[in-house]
Amino acid sequence: MTEQSLETVTRPHTTCLPKASPDGLIAAALLAFLATAGLFYVNIMAAIVDGLVAGLGLSEQEAGSIGSANIYGASLGALMAVLVVKRVSWRPLAYSLLLGLLAIDLLSIFVSSGEALLGIRFFHGIIGGLLTGMAFALIARTADPDRAFGMLLFIQFGLGGLGVMLLPPLAPIYGTQALFLALGAFSLVTLAMIPFLDSYPADRKQQIDQGASSIQWLPFILTLAAIFTFQAANMGLLAYIIRLGLAYELDRSYVSLALGLSTWIALVGPFLVMVCGLRFGRGWLLLGAMVLTLVGTSVFHLSGAPWAYMVANCGTGVTWGFVIAYLLGMTAEFDKAGRASAFGGFISKLGLASGPLAAGWILQTDLGFGVLINAAVGLLGLSMLIMLVPAFMLDSRRDDEALEVEDAKLVP
Repeated sequence: MTEQSLETVTRPHTTCLPKASPDGLIAAALLAFLATAGLFYVNIMAAIVDGLVAGLGLSEQEAGSIGSANIYGASLGALMAVLVVKRVSWRPLAYSLLLGLLAIDLLSIFVSSGEALLGIRFFHGIIGGLLTGMAFALIARTADPDRAFGMLLFIQFGLGGLGVMLLPPLAPIYGTQALFLALGAFSLVTLAMIPFLDSYPADRKQQIDQGASSIQWLPFILTLAAIFTFQAANMGLLAYIIRLGLAYELDRSYVSLALGLSTWIALVGPFLVMVCGLRFGRGWLLLGAMVLTLVGTSVFHLSGAPWAYMVANCGTGVTWGFVIAYLLGMTAEFDKAGRASAFGGFISKLGLASGPLAAGWILQTDLGFGVLINAAVGLLGLSMLIMLVPAFMLDSRRDDEALEVEDAKLVP
């Protein structure tokens, strides 16, 4: 099957609408929207937490718990996706899930009770997690999952930057309505994109990649552990990044501007993944990116200086998108039908949910933002040590496979 990066292929025998080339950049962008729709609130989590505090008057721990409940629900939904992605037709399921997300976001506008929102957003998370897990499985069925996951992070960061730039100033005025309306609008836009995606059958990757090796459990488990620790550390800090800026006496408008600009600058990370792919392997690239992550996260201690707050957000944003795209791409190496990637999505969401919960506890016990930053640095260091093992193992395996191909060409 040849790759047609920017072309579309029409299949009049199945539909009158054009279909994006299944392994092209257009399809990668559409799949990225599909995956993002179920978890877009994560990209504007800082705005949501701040909006729940400023708009509804909830405590920081209550707001963080609601955000965590949303992502814990997504974790359960992603786990359900592992069980269904190979058995269920994905397109009708995607339509149903997106409509469900839209309905719950509209319902959330009229809810002001923290306890009620906790349950409602948990159920929202289940639906969104199932949608995202399904989309991850579709991405794993493409010819180049690393690039597709890079596109996913590129779109998430771009739209997330717009969200954290525009939404926080609206929360004190309009409450949480602006936040939930933005989420509902994203679901509507994604609904309109589904007809242009290809069918992506469960056995598609086996047809493209004949002779794929069987699963290696050690690198797979280590990859999952790296994803969990990496996501928990980053999201624990990001969920309270607006509150951190305010605690260091930065102006609210500057905080929103810094987050928006840094999120757009962070587009460099997933863009580099799309450019580099696997030409240089993963191990050394991840090592360099994680060293920069540790340095950038430590700079948050200097957030009293506006330039330091901006630099720390920009640096960690770039490396976050870069690293997680490669980690998610690594999961696609272990199951060509996409179940391993769907399970990787489940673990990722567990990390994303656990981070704000732990961060909320740290702040509630008056340990302060300094302890929160140190905890994030320590967990990121652990994640680096874990991820390098499977990354170099997979690089070695790819080198061996490349040598086998070259040797086969020399056989007369």
